[in-house]
Amino acid sequence: MLIINSKYLKLWGKFEKNKRTALFVLIIPFHLSYAHAENAEKNQFHLLNGGIGQLFAPKPKRSAEKIDITELSKFPFDTSKVSELTPSAQASNPLNVHPGWPVSGKLSFLDAIHAAVQRRPEISRNIANVSEQSTNIDLAKSQYFPQLSGGFSTADLTKGERGGQVVSLNAAQMLYDFGKVKSSVNVTEAKMLQEQAGFLVSLDQVSYDVADAIINIKRYQEISKIAQEQIKGIGRIAEIANLRAKAGISSQADPIQAQSNLEAAESNLIVQQMQLRLNQQRLRTLLGFDVSANQWEIPAAILQKSDLYKDPEYNFIPSIMQAQAGVEVAKFQKQQAKLSAYPTINIKGSLSQAVNGRNPNNNEDDGFYNSIMLEANSNFYQGGAIAAQTRAASYAEDAARAQVNAAYLDVVDRVRLIREQIENKKRQMSVLVQRRETTARTKELYQEQYKLGTRTVVDLLNAEQSIHSAAMEIVNSQYDIYSGLAQYIQVTGRSREIYELNNKMIQGVEVQP
Repeated sequence: MLIINSKYLKLWGKFEKNKRTALFVLIIPFHLSYAHAENAEKNQFHLLNGGIGQLFAPKPKRSAEKIDITELSKFPFDTSKVSELTPSAQASNPLNVHPGWPVSGKLSFLDAIHAAVQRRPEISRNIANVSEQSTNIDLAKSQYFPQLSGGFSTADLTKGERGGQVVSLNAAQMLYDFGKVKSSVNVTEAKMLQEQAGFLVSLDQVSYDVADAIINIKRYQEISKIAQEQIKGIGRIAEIANLRAKAGISSQADPIQAQSNLEAAESNLIVQQMQLRLNQQRLRTLLGFDVSANQWEIPAAILQKSDLYKDPEYNFIPSIMQAQAGVEVAKFQKQQAKLSAYPTINIKGSLSQAVNGRNPNNNEDDGFYNSIMLEANSNFYQGGAIAAQTRAASYAEDAARAQVNAAYLDVVDRVRLIREQIENKKRQMSVLVQRRETTARTKELYQEQYKLGTRTVVDLLNAEQSIHSAAMEIVNSQYDIYSGLAQYIQVTGRSREIYELNNKMIQGVEVQP
């Protein structure tokens, strides 16, 4: 609806005789670019749509339908906190990258985990989130203390007192609020606990990533050795096949068949070495320096302390703790929504001093005014907002409780799967060991029969491959067990105990058991 002031109607009447002059005078304050327009009606239309209209509905500065990559890329990118050590620093002191680490000797399994948790940015993010919530607790508690404010204002400009000023100082102290501030403090404290649990989740995840990378490095180091032995074994068979073919004892196809198998074995070695390098690069990213030359040892603690068949202590599993903290957050937010309808009783005091004018509080020239009063504020009705907030908080609490159950079932499921996998790998290993022994005996028999001409080179090659295939499967099963145990330690929340992270300063935070 357009509202027109009668003063402007009178002004328009005075300029009725000279419409161009009147239009010129009226349009200048709103849009100077229309001053030289030829058509007054057209200019007035553009004024309402382009000038006054933008006061109420300004055009967006950027379109939501376009993405400007140049604008998105305009930001400083600092990687100094996560950058890797320079080659010179690694050469001079490859292990002394954190206080307390060994200056000489090889990097141990636990040292690698301790190195990663000291630099990973996801842990830094969780620590910052905890600090943020801790500060929010102080912010919420500040409502218990007196609230002081002051100001400076001019006198009433409509009454010819433009030279006057009023200086004021106000103080308020909450006396009683039916627990609204307390509920706000409870919400922020519960959020801090939730962030602390998130810190533990990240700590366990980084520990598992390092442990899994080292386990896989050991896996592919041993498999690569077996692949190299396979190449040597097939190479010897290829030499025998060449000699027998040249002597006319065996078919000319035997050397070709042996060469084909040799090339397949060489290809397999490249694949295993690639997997080794991938895991070494993964560990390098986690640690921040190259440790590809390090000789790793899997500590016996992973086997001895994992307690695979002991029931997990669910109250100490970070993912469940985080979900339970979410329940507390929702519960206190629900309480906070209910209490928002209750009044807050404050005691207020104010001081004001007029300078070169009248004090509006007592209408005295250069007057001084002070007051002390009780005040009660309450939100009686907000269109059903409080009831809607309470219902929403109730649903959020239900969702949080469901998340706790979901986290519990996820842990139970993963624990069962890990146990089943490890049991199957143990049974498989016993069969594979027998298979390797049987295949080795078969190879010996085939060699004798090949010399007698009753076996082909294909039989020899198959026996050679079976031996090394069984050896690779044994190694894979062994390290699958290690990997499963490392995952079990993470899932059950025992990383800090087994990897000796308790009572250690991790990026400025100490984890206490």
